[in-house]
Amino acid sequence: MPFLKKYVGKYWKLFSVAVLFLTVEALCDLMQPTIMSKIIDVGVAQKNIHYVYQMGGVMLLITALGAVAASARSVLASIVSQNFGAELRSDLFRKIQNLSFKSIDKFDRASLITRLTNDVTQIQVFANGMMRVFVKSPLLAIGGLIMATRLNLRLSVVLAIVVPVIAILIVMNMKLGFPLFIKVQGALDRVNSVMREYLSGVRVVKAFNRFDFEMNKFNEANENFQRKSISAIRLMSVFSPAIMLTVNLGIVAVLWMGGIGISNGQMQVGHIIAFTNYMTQILFSLMMISMVFNMFVRAKASAGRIGDVFLEVDCVTWLDNEWKTEGEKGRVDFEHVTFSYDGNTSDAVLKDVTLTIKSGETVGIIGSTGSGKSTLVNLIPRFYDITTGVIKVNGEDIQNINPKKLRERIAVVPQKNILFTGTVVENIRWGKEEATMEEVEKAALMAGAHDFISVSPEGYQTRIGQGGVNFSGGQKQRISIARALVKKPDILILDDSTSAVDVATEARIKESLKQYAKGLTCLLIAQRITSVIDADKIVVLDHGEIVGVGKHDELLEGCHVYQEIFQSQIGKEVQ
Repeated sequence: MPFLKKYVGKYWKLFSVAVLFLTVEALCDLMQPTIMSKIIDVGVAQKNIHYVYQMGGVMLLITALGAVAASARSVLASIVSQNFGAELRSDLFRKIQNLSFKSIDKFDRASLITRLTNDVTQIQVFANGMMRVFVKSPLLAIGGLIMATRLNLRLSVVLAIVVPVIAILIVMNMKLGFPLFIKVQGALDRVNSVMREYLSGVRVVKAFNRFDFEMNKFNEANENFQRKSISAIRLMSVFSPAIMLTVNLGIVAVLWMGGIGISNGQMQVGHIIAFTNYMTQILFSLMMISMVFNMFVRAKASAGRIGDVFLEVDCVTWLDNEWKTEGEKGRVDFEHVTFSYDGNTSDAVLKDVTLTIKSGETVGIIGSTGSGKSTLVNLIPRFYDITTGVIKVNGEDIQNINPKKLRERIAVVPQKNILFTGTVVENIRWGKEEATMEEVEKAALMAGAHDFISVSPEGYQTRIGQGGVNFSGGQKQRISIARALVKKPDILILDDSTSAVDVATEARIKESLKQYAKGLTCLLIAQRITSVIDADKIVVLDHGEIVGVGKHDELLEGCHVYQEIFQSQIGKEVQ
């Protein structure tokens, strides 16, 4: 996987040192059966107790050396795998953060969470295992084969039969297991998706008593995950016993042939014991190799899913360009802008939009649901890139500006207000991290949030529950507006951000904005006509097209769509 090259280059030295210690550990394990063979065939057979003590001491020293190497290897393996896992997770999160909305929309949100957690863990576990049993097992297997062959060539015939059979089983294991584990990860995505959907809409579920429906939906996803997991594990579980049976049959063959050899005087007892120990080591190693391939299959599936995120080419180009010219501050120009979420102009959400918003203007944007109001303003901070046309801010094409620099001058209060876990003051300071307490309180006052915040026992230090559960919808909207105002942007975008407050509170907020935001360009999206009735200019959208631009009285006279909205909400006939 290309994305792994960075981590290989960074950690290969420590990895190599860990493998070196692992090699020492494996060599120590391989030497012990041969020494035991000599103790039996020389020391015990010849009743030479001095030789037994001498070789026993050598065995103790080798064991101690192996233990030291194992401890050093274990420490290094933990350091490398934990650092690698943390860095990979951080880089993946950074990649997701840098993706545009269009790119993020290609991935299910629950799937991204699974990739950040479970998939990264799978690769981390595999990396850790590479420095533990995964490298040691092949070393023991190869070393065991060499030592056993040197010990007794006749008995090695058994190995010549057993090893190829096991190799075939391991290859089949990997080939059949990989597609199954891809399906397992996909099923886990679905479980996470159902859980995420339920938790985000738990109030609606309780309000409509849809417990049984949600329970059935979760059970269906959970059982599907169970079935996929069982299928994968069942296949994997067939191979381990098959490998164990093959090696054990080999051990039986060695004991049978060795017994014949001893009775004929052609073999020594120590050689048979040592050969059996090597066969046991080879059994253990091959079992571990089988487990390695199981882990490799899972890690490969996870790496592929993570690689898909890293390979995602963001449609938004992040240039490092600064503002070349400082035109009219806060001015926004749409020049024949067409936008489609899938890039197909025949299915455009916005069609040939041409609009000029002058500096300091308060512009209301109104239209029926699905007319493209939110889409229009989301193009200004480059949450999405336009399909055709040009958008200019301060007289400069936003395609030529680093989105980070562009967004520093824009504040957005989104349609769905999101508050983050923390205090009220911390949430408001999202708009301006270094804002003083005076600036925070002033922004809250302008947003109509100061009153309810100040009467709380802890005031601005009040803790906000997850998603702002301890605040009403209107209160969350006002805190979100304060968060935008404290930024003191050139352009303020309010996307239906007063829908949850009463008319009187909305009027106070709008009056405060006029005083606080003099010279500030304000784009106000609203469903209620009363929210935009006194705007400097009102833009009427219908099916992605601008069908009217002007003041309230002008639109009442000349815009049929605006007349219908006015009549449906105010309830008066338009003459």
